[in-house]
Amino acid sequence: MTRRMHRWLEFVLVLCALALLSPSSLHAQQSTERTPLPAAASSTGAQPAGPQGYQPPPSVASEALSYARARHRLYFGDFLYSIMLLVLLIRWRIAPRFRDWAERASPNGFLQALIFSPLFILTMDVLSLPSAVWAHSLARQYHESIQGWGSWLLDSLKGEAIGLAIAVVVVWIFYAVVRKSPKRWWLYSWLALLPVLVLLFFVSPFLIEPLFFQYRPLEQAQPALSAEIEQLVRHAGLDIPQDRIFEMTASAKLNSVNAYVTGIGASKRVVIWDTTIEKMTPPEILFVVGHEMGHYVLHHLWKGMAAAAVAILIFLFIGHRALSALLARAGGRWGIRGPGDLASLPVLLLLLSLFTFLLTPIGNAVSRYIEHQADQFGLEVVHGVIPNPSDAAAGAFEILGEVDLEAPNPTWIEKVWFYDHPPLDERIRFARSYDPWSNGQSPEFVK
Repeated sequence: MTRRMHRWLEFVLVLCALALLSPSSLHAQQSTERTPLPAAASSTGAQPAGPQGYQPPPSVASEALSYARARHRLYFGDFLYSIMLLVLLIRWRIAPRFRDWAERASPNGFLQALIFSPLFILTMDVLSLPSAVWAHSLARQYHESIQGWGSWLLDSLKGEAIGLAIAVVVVWIFYAVVRKSPKRWWLYSWLALLPVLVLLFFVSPFLIEPLFFQYRPLEQAQPALSAEIEQLVRHAGLDIPQDRIFEMTASAKLNSVNAYVTGIGASKRVVIWDTTIEKMTPPEILFVVGHEMGHYVLHHLWKGMAAAAVAILIFLFIGHRALSALLARAGGRWGIRGPGDLASLPVLLLLLSLFTFLLTPIGNAVSRYIEHQADQFGLEVVHGVIPNPSDAAAGAFEILGEVDLEAPNPTWIEKVWFYDHPPLDERIRFARSYDPWSNGQSPEFVK
């Protein structure tokens, strides 16, 4: 899925769902809002040999630091550019022109949204192309992506079409509610758009994700590995059907390794990238799957949606006050009639950009806590299933760090602002030290 599509899905998910996820709001820094690999636990009291933290080879560490600095420059550069772009569009009264065209074309609110939304979104995305090109260039330069520019452009167009379709519906619902209830729209729009959020999460594995990558049931693609995972599932006493575990052909476009959980309810599934299967040993992969089981069993997606819903409500309440105050002072100068005017969209997006930017450290902290829980679950679920789990875990983390170019020893400000997972050094040290069994204690999640 493309970076620009994440930006508009972010808008959808904050008016109806929140990004920071998003990261694009949080930011597409984290790539596909996907969950990286797990940590592992030592099932014996013995201290494993080798480094106790993340220590990549010097050449890899140097390249990873260079890549991190480049991504950080992109992150802040893209944020400042987006803010400048929205300010200029507001001052140049671009949205009021599009609104006038939509109103002249039809008095119907939905048709107006159908005309206005694509005009404004396409304008934003075309002007934002330099950032998208910059991001893909970096991924290719540092060999995280092998996707050619033609394939990248095709994915961008797919993402654009999906984002436009979703945005039309969201903009239509949102502004209909604002016009209907000028004083309480922040609450009623939140209630109206939450079902859209749930629907998007439900249909994404079926309708959206397969447009960008191919998926196969792991049982068909890797029967031996599937059998080992089934044993792990039984060992944990869990109910994760084999038809809910998939292999994704990431190698067609990416070199990086990963795995993630997606969907809700009947659409929930665990996905393992084929690059992960190729570059890791079966014990290391079982740690990865154990981590993803943690997200599945501990209901992290539902908890994340609940947190997003709270963030949306807070934003809409603050946005209601701020939007009304801004338009009361400058709405006439900007050609915007009021909060219920479609032309207020860039002002709302400006507020959203500032809100999600400031919320990033909080969102990252919550995400790091959830990922640590999944790490712990992974440690517990593989205990007694494979020999030397701490060695396998350390190996998985080293591969993750070296292939995905994670920089060692991030500063505290880098951790707060850019890390939605604990740094690898922390995860490896936790994997090496977590051993409640040798102390006669019971594990927290897998009894």
